[in-house]
Amino acid sequence: MSLLEPERRYSFRSLSWAPILPSHASIPAMCFDLDSRPPIPPLAGAAIDGELTHLHAADGTEFSVFHAVPTTPSSAGIVILPDVRGLHPFYEELALRYAEAGVEAVSLDYFGRTAGLASHDSRGDAFEYQTHVEQVEWSTVLQDIRAAAAMLRARPGVRAVFATGFCFGGRLAFISGTQADLDLSGVIGFYGWPAPGAGRGGVPSPTEHAREFHCAVLGLFGGADQGIPRNVVDDFDHALAAAGVEHELVSYPNAPHSFFDRKAAEFQDASTDAWRRVLEFIRDHTPAQSAAAA
Repeated sequence: MSLLEPERRYSFRSLSWAPILPSHASIPAMCFDLDSRPPIPPLAGAAIDGELTHLHAADGTEFSVFHAVPTTPSSAGIVILPDVRGLHPFYEELALRYAEAGVEAVSLDYFGRTAGLASHDSRGDAFEYQTHVEQVEWSTVLQDIRAAAAMLRARPGVRAVFATGFCFGGRLAFISGTQADLDLSGVIGFYGWPAPGAGRGGVPSPTEHAREFHCAVLGLFGGADQGIPRNVVDDFDHALAAAGVEHELVSYPNAPHSFFDRKAAEFQDASTDAWRRVLEFIRDHTPAQSAAAA
């Protein structure tokens, strides 16, 4: 799949910004409070099916995923890449909200190699994630992403696969768009750190690898996120623009890192807008059946 033409590129959007901080500013160790949940109300009357199951990576590792299946599918599937907590209940519920919107979803856990398979709530508030997240490596988590994407592609009716993630998972989602073998239709990052240099676990920089993207990019950031200041997002925007990658990077004024949280009621308008943009992005980049068959 070739890079998208520059005339289809979207612009960077922001109404206001927090003060610019040094590009080496650090991001929070954890992106959400322990009791955080997605700020998306369930759809009344929506019928969905969700289950905790497992997949096998190419190295033979068995790892947990939460799989949510829509009753009325949209032909799109999405791989959800959590923050450092792995398969926290936040991401199980988020998979269900995607399924309610017609998008088949797989939320994956990062810790099959060090903590074994997850059970319901075993990655919850009491889980000591820090020991395990320090052992996560890009080369192995990429195997897990490939397995999750392959699972979705094998599902009946799925014609487009996307990746989304939050913080650590946001960087993973962005850089997944540079992996041609994943053949993603788009990537969506919530406050993913795109700056140069290797990230946690050796995850490459999306900014440094902008010319390798094979799909469209949607980035959602908090304008008051002191860990990801304006200059870092600007650099990512400029790199994508120079590479001719279709993209839209949105900053929400005064919103902090991890604003997408039911508890953050003061940022509900930002969360509502972000969710609208996500669903529109998926819809706009899912080919019609006739196009997919061509």
